[in-house]
Amino acid sequence: WHAALPAELLRRQAEQSALAGAVWAEARASGDFALFKPYLQTMLDLSRQVAQASGFGAHPYDAMVHAFEPGETAASLATLFDRLRTAQKPILDSALGKPRPRTEFLYRDYPVAQQQAFCRALVAELGYDFAHGRLDTAVHPFEISMTRGDVRITSRWRPEYLPMSIFGSIHETGHALYEMGVDPSLTRSAMTTDMIGLYAVGGTSFGMHESQSRLLENHVGRAPEFWQRHFGTLRDHFPEQLSDVSAEEFVAAVNRVEPGLIRVEADELTYDFHIMLRVRLEMALMEGSLDPADLPEAWNAAMREDLGVEVPHDGLGCLQDVHWSSGYIGSFPTYTIGNITAAQIMDHYRAHRPEVTAGLARGETAPLRTALQADVWRHGRSRSRAEILDGMDQSASDPAAYIGYLRRKFC
Repeated sequence: WHAALPAELLRRQAEQSALAGAVWAEARASGDFALFKPYLQTMLDLSRQVAQASGFGAHPYDAMVHAFEPGETAASLATLFDRLRTAQKPILDSALGKPRPRTEFLYRDYPVAQQQAFCRALVAELGYDFAHGRLDTAVHPFEISMTRGDVRITSRWRPEYLPMSIFGSIHETGHALYEMGVDPSLTRSAMTTDMIGLYAVGGTSFGMHESQSRLLENHVGRAPEFWQRHFGTLRDHFPEQLSDVSAEEFVAAVNRVEPGLIRVEADELTYDFHIMLRVRLEMALMEGSLDPADLPEAWNAAMREDLGVEVPHDGLGCLQDVHWSSGYIGSFPTYTIGNITAAQIMDHYRAHRPEVTAGLARGETAPLRTALQADVWRHGRSRSRAEILDGMDQSASDPAAYIGYLRRKFC
């Protein structure tokens, strides 16, 4: 796939990405889509040229998503997401019909130094090895692998909102554990180069990587059993702020369903609606059925239909993500694929790994890490996501396990 792309085309794409990124940041800050529109058009034109040069697939989107999630196409994603969206709508309606938990305590004053101290202790207990990494600060949290022996994570610290740092740190730890767990025999091979970002990476696909972070963040980090074990420590770090809060109230608050404007702040249930909206729109942009000039209107209408929210300006709408300015068209599906894959893995463990479920019932993750090391991490890029799931008697294109998980949790 990459060998088919002319060097000149890749050079132009890299140059335009730098220019588009700078303009996007300005446009987002001012909520002025007109400023960004010509740059979006250029990035789309270059992406179509990449798709055409690759000679891959029946739809121009096929080549783009292949770079991030081999095995998926526009057609396969449309089928998968139509099924998922149809199932999730009544689950969302049911969740929104329930009483709202109290959440005001999440927005108290939480000093950054105390957040950092708690998160460092928490990710260490989750298995993150500070001898081979570090936890730093970033505007948008990420994990990056310099080598298998140097895997770094970041988080962000909002003094007025506690969950951002906790769940951002847990999420990035999931990515890091995957990278740290690749078999050493694969770490100095062709299996460790990300041909998009051109840095060392061990995960087999963006979707499988996201499954590891979402599994740890949601299936573990938002579970009542986890906080029965860890809430006392959290309250020790914030004795005044959480003096009137129980573990049960904290769990209810961090699992609340509340449709909103921003993808990265979305709750677990509405998150996929943000992703599916973006995938529909970027498919339409790539095939030319949606003109970039009409993107804001299409975005706002979809947000209204899917989540019942009104977008006040484009900075909180179609300009909120950096992906399109960076040329990362085709990467959005991998976030929901990660959610689906995480549920499939946990479904398998519930049926076949009683030690994993017993450990999680105590708030302990060591048995889970042992299972993931054997089944996922050690293989690096030597097995595809589909092959890994096949070894767990799961189909990569089947969202049934994820739908079942959401029904049990939110209905």
